[in-house]
Amino acid sequence: MRIGIDLGGTKIEGLVLDDDGSERARLRVPTPRESYEATVAAVVSVVRDLEREAGARCRIGLGHPGAISPATGLVKNANSTRLNGHPLDVDLKRALSREDVRLSNDANCFAVSEAADGAGAGSSVVFGVILGTGVGGGIVIDGKPLIGAHAIAGEWGHNALPLPRDDERPGPACYCGRRGCVESWLSGPAFQKQFAQASGRDLRATDIAEAAKSGDALASKCLENYCDRLARALASVINLLDPDAIVLGGGLSKIPHLYERVPELWKDYVFSERDSIVTRLLPPRHGDSSGVRGAAWLWPI
Repeated sequence: MRIGIDLGGTKIEGLVLDDDGSERARLRVPTPRESYEATVAAVVSVVRDLEREAGARCRIGLGHPGAISPATGLVKNANSTRLNGHPLDVDLKRALSREDVRLSNDANCFAVSEAADGAGAGSSVVFGVILGTGVGGGIVIDGKPLIGAHAIAGEWGHNALPLPRDDERPGPACYCGRRGCVESWLSGPAFQKQFAQASGRDLRATDIAEAAKSGDALASKCLENYCDRLARALASVINLLDPDAIVLGGGLSKIPHLYERVPELWKDYVFSERDSIVTRLLPPRHGDSSGVRGAAWLWPI
């Protein structure tokens, strides 16, 4: 049996999976805000409680924001900033008194879950996309996450938006210090800001899509612009990685229109014959549970 832990900014979720992928136990607790040490202790407590309920010692996989730097062994690039600069893998192994603990970026865990027994099951190469508060990604090849020399494989959100139009230069400021990053265009807050600037109304991303479906002209225009930018950004991924499937996760993955319109638009940007593109754009099978399931799948059967 395997335990998966999703270490988020507001909650820590854990589950136990049998070798056949069936769920044996699940637990969710708030993420402590007071310190890094309290966060480590909370993860350890979740593991202990899950093992007690499962009645067995389990291998442990944990998905976390950011990455473990190959150069320093410390967490970097985590939006849960209390993790940055700490040896999370070392501290968890020490606190749990075991070595059978594996860690990976949370977007990698999402991609692993959807490649293992989700929407991308049976595909050799899967690109998992997070479209939410931020924009992240993970690459899975033959069931294994690609980490990379700098532990940043799949971080497409901090590339520049491809083929920018004149009115898209230099692009919005990104928290990373650059301008025009994919994340600064395609995150949920960015999409909401674009609509607010055009309409004077403050709507959530999924509500903008609903307004477009109901015939709202401004919402339709903003949604079409979003789809075209997403198509350009994903076309660059296809040109580089040539995946069998791209699976969307995060809050914006709940917009059905994306799965219809974006593959139509990316035909103009992918370096292949227009009607021969076989990469599939798919909604997640496991939804919000993909991250925690993917953490468990860091340990293969």
